Amino acid sequence: MTACLKFLRSGKVKDIYELPDGDILFHFSDRVSAFDVKFPTPIPRKGEVLCRFAEFWFKKLPIKNHYVRTEGKDRIVVKKMKMIPIECVVRGYFYGSLVQRWKDGQVTLPEGSQTQLAAKLPTPIFDPTTKSETHDIAISKKDALERNLVTQNEYEWLEKTSLEIYHQMYQAADAAGFVLADLKLEFGKIGDEIVLGDSIGPDEYRLWPKDSYQVGKIQESFDKQLLRDWLAANGYQKKFEDDRNAGKEPVAPQLSDALCNELSSRYITAYEKITQTKF
Repeated sequence: MTACLKFLRSGKVKDIYELPDGDILFHFSDRVSAFDVKFPTPIPRKGEVLCRFAEFWFKKLPIKNHYVRTEGKDRIVVKKMKMIPIECVVRGYFYGSLVQRWKDGQVTLPEGSQTQLAAKLPTPIFDPTTKSETHDIAISKKDALERNLVTQNEYEWLEKTSLEIYHQMYQAADAAGFVLADLKLEFGKIGDEIVLGDSIGPDEYRLWPKDSYQVGKIQESFDKQLLRDWLAANGYQKKFEDDRNAGKEPVAPQLSDALCNELSSRYITAYEKITQTKF
């Protein structure tokens, strides 16, 4: 089958191929990225988990998407589509980059919001970014329209639909004992129709266990936030930022076996609890 595939590109996590019939094959690798830096150390079975999660969410969510079928343990086939050049981020909690951007006056929170770390927002907010293989940047509706990334009708549809999907996924996570803190979605067009695309899994959201959730502290995470927290605690996040500001490409450190295995274990646990399926 490999000989029939046309290699298109390697993303942060997925290798992407075109099939003879024009469909696209996603090969989920065990690679991991954080703070827009790719790491050389593989996370055991991560590709399998992401593949299974993508299939699960595409089948569960009541919105048209580009999923066609699963091919083996770490590959899915999807319809080719023209990707919309923004990433649709929904934030339900005061956490992550939202905190610093609020402190810097770059974002307005809903009325009545608490500004303690990990506090739940009164209503989830749509907080899109540019779509980049290097460094995503938060973007306002005004910016998106002025740069002709989307039309006003498209932006409003993406906002409404992203918030609806977040609500549906939040309920599924809640039933499994998790808090879905935020979510990143991508959409594209097949013809003139906008459909849900890319993939959905622990690389695209923050997932916290409800039994340890506590406002005002760094949360236990069942997603790649575990890696982000380790990088921040060990000074790598600042080093990455300093390197970029100096015009240098950040260099990823090697990750310990203990960290990689713990990350793998949490991805698998999240999958089993949310899907109620043994991995």
